[in-house]
Amino acid sequence: MVRTKKVKAAGRFGAGYGTYLRNRLNAVEILQRVKQSCPHCKKPGVKRLAAGIWHCEKCGVQFAGHAYTLNK
Repeated sequence: MVRTKKVKAAGRFGAGYGTYLRNRLNAVEILQRVKQSCPHCKKPGVKRLAAGIWHCEKCGVQFAGHAYTLNK
């Protein structure tokens, strides 16, 4: 995977996709990888397992939510 400071993880796509789409992709990917706060125990430790499936590392609860972030 090609990764640079300027384009971050979107460097895997070439220039043909355009900067607007690559910037939007970076924003979504950064949000989905941030640890969210659990709606059950209120502690930050929820990670995204798949699209819409979340798992709290603190209390062990697995639940469904939005695809990329819990709070939309």
